[in-house]
Amino acid sequence: MTREFAWPDHSPEAIPRWPETRSPGDSITTEAGKHRLGHLRAGAMMSSILNRYILKETAQTWLVVTSVLLLILLTNQFAQVLGDAASNQLPKEAVFLVMGLTSLQYLTVLIPVGLFLSIMLALGRLYRDSEMAALMACGIGPAGLYRPLVIFAIVLSGFVGWLAMDVAPAAIREVGAIAAEARKRIDLRVLKSGQFVSFDNGDAVLYAETVSEEGVLSNVFVQRRSGPRIELILAEHAWQSDSEKENVKVLRFSKGKRYEGEPGSARFRIIKFEEHGIPFSLPEAGQRELKPEARPFTDLIGSDDPVNIAELQWRISVPLAVLVLTVLAVPLSRSAPRQGRYGGLAAGVLIYIIYVDLLAAAKVWVEREQIPAFLGLWWVHAMFLILGLLLLARQFGYLHRWFLRPAKRAVR
Repeated sequence: MTREFAWPDHSPEAIPRWPETRSPGDSITTEAGKHRLGHLRAGAMMSSILNRYILKETAQTWLVVTSVLLLILLTNQFAQVLGDAASNQLPKEAVFLVMGLTSLQYLTVLIPVGLFLSIMLALGRLYRDSEMAALMACGIGPAGLYRPLVIFAIVLSGFVGWLAMDVAPAAIREVGAIAAEARKRIDLRVLKSGQFVSFDNGDAVLYAETVSEEGVLSNVFVQRRSGPRIELILAEHAWQSDSEKENVKVLRFSKGKRYEGEPGSARFRIIKFEEHGIPFSLPEAGQRELKPEARPFTDLIGSDDPVNIAELQWRISVPLAVLVLTVLAVPLSRSAPRQGRYGGLAAGVLIYIIYVDLLAAAKVWVEREQIPAFLGLWWVHAMFLILGLLLLARQFGYLHRWFLRPAKRAVR
């Protein structure tokens, strides 16, 4: 008898399945993950809103403060520029150009102090309106406050560094070139009657009793020095004319006398003339020696001159000061709820004045080689940065955690 053998069925449908079981903790773990993810999303959203809020308040305040300070300085400078234009030290058509170039120089000073004051004012308002207390209750610490401020400070630091290292020195050179060109185009019509005026690079002095609109002088006195000899000219009229040389003018006189001789000597020559002329040279624009603040940044790098080293460190200090003042402004802006919005502003302004004065003093010390160049101006930045960090640690209680608690444990 034949016996049939049946092979076992190994198909997935034939494999027996155990009933699915789910532990009670699985649902709890899933719900906790959802809650945690929700909290992270809410925290990120709140952090983003806080960053935009603080950045907006600080940027608006900085723009207003900087604009007001710039307007005040330009108003004072405008009167001086108009006076220079009236005395022919600047051409009248270059008044607004000079004002624009001057504003670029002012911005290197106003941007750091404007940011410092704007942070103090913006955060001071948050303290006054108890918004800062609400933020602290939500767990916002120093990192949450500094994050938007540091971003804004880095942007301004890069901008003001570009101004201090390249734009402001170029503006100074341009203003000097405009003034030199104005001196080359000097005209007797701009002279004021009854005043002594020097010309010929300071070697001659001119005085006229009256000056007509055409530039004709009346009752003229001129003293000119040529080595040890002195020349005096007294004439009824005088006027200016061009010469064949580009940088030479001729001052012509009519109906007068000329006295020549050496002071202390009895030998003088007196010449009576109907018409006489003396040439005088105009200043060369290319012969001007640049001051340290007007020299290009590349000329300062690698220089062994203490004056150039001090100027180089001063320009680098401008963007560094923006970052240091940002660190200082946050703890200095703290005020009690009833203290008012400007409670810590006076202390902040005082610290800023001390900071800038020490930087200026350190620059002079480097120029005079009273302190080594490697120390330079850097110790001032380091000192005030440490001060800002200590004030910040005191405000948020880090000093208590670092020093007081270990002391209590040691006593126990």
